[in-house]
Amino acid sequence: MNVEVLLWIVFHVVVGAMLAVDLGVFQRTPHKLSMREATIWSVVWIAAALLFNAGVWALEGPQVGLEWLTAYLVEKALSVDNLFVFLVIFSYFAVPDHLQPRVLLWGVLGAVVMRASLILVGVTLVKLFHWVLYLFGALLVYTGWKLFRHREETVDPSQNPVLRAVRRRFPVTETYVGGRFFLRREGRLWVTPLLLVLVVVESTDLMFAIDSIPAVLAITHHMFTAYTSNIFAILGLRALFFVLAGIMDMFRYLKYGLSLVLVFIGLKMLAADFYKVPIGVSLAVVAAILAVSVLASVLIPAPKEAAQEAPEVSAGS
Repeated sequence: MNVEVLLWIVFHVVVGAMLAVDLGVFQRTPHKLSMREATIWSVVWIAAALLFNAGVWALEGPQVGLEWLTAYLVEKALSVDNLFVFLVIFSYFAVPDHLQPRVLLWGVLGAVVMRASLILVGVTLVKLFHWVLYLFGALLVYTGWKLFRHREETVDPSQNPVLRAVRRRFPVTETYVGGRFFLRREGRLWVTPLLLVLVVVESTDLMFAIDSIPAVLAITHHMFTAYTSNIFAILGLRALFFVLAGIMDMFRYLKYGLSLVLVFIGLKMLAADFYKVPIGVSLAVVAAILAVSVLASVLIPAPKEAAQEAPEVSAGS
């Protein structure tokens, strides 16, 4: 059997088994995810990703193994930054604690489908039209620069166009109805606020993917490496959200680190035809930038003025 075919099979078996356990055992009844449970699942997903990476390294060689690890690290870091936005969405809609894991679980599953489609399109475009690499590179540099200049990005879920379209099409119940997204009342199909939250999460993730997929394709054009590393990175997000929810304010410099990572990867992509940066150097640069941004967030005290003037997020539906 071809090595890559074997890895494809192992990947889907492992991911399918882990999701089956999560859905069939731990999420059978909606409940608030404890810090202990969230930490355990975060460690399990990260360990599974690293073990799979070790298998890729052993069977495909160090070059592919390093590309996989770099792509995973970049996508994981970008995903952590996205969790800040999810926290704002949950606060805005006043989502009960025990329903948040359900929204994130279906949000992550939807993200898997979207990422797979975008990666397939991206890899195909790169193979058919080489100049697309320059477009992706320029997009990453622009995104990184924009992220660096905007210290605080205001997120207003009520302005989401997809959310507005759903509200125009369906009547919405005034309160949450358990873990249900739909219900039939008086002969009409109603949606619950939980579906509105899921719609905002999914549409927001689509916007995030437009930035993250080019970043992964700047590291590798290999469909297998890009897809599996990306999916492993986002599948552990639900548990990681509840681990980081209480300490997200500590990572205030992460945006600056991510902006530098995006600029570096974009420039690397733009210069690929003239100078190919070794993948080991790319991994070291990305890891160093992220480590410095996290350490700076932890070691440098937050300005007292910023802490006092931080606006509160209003809740509502």
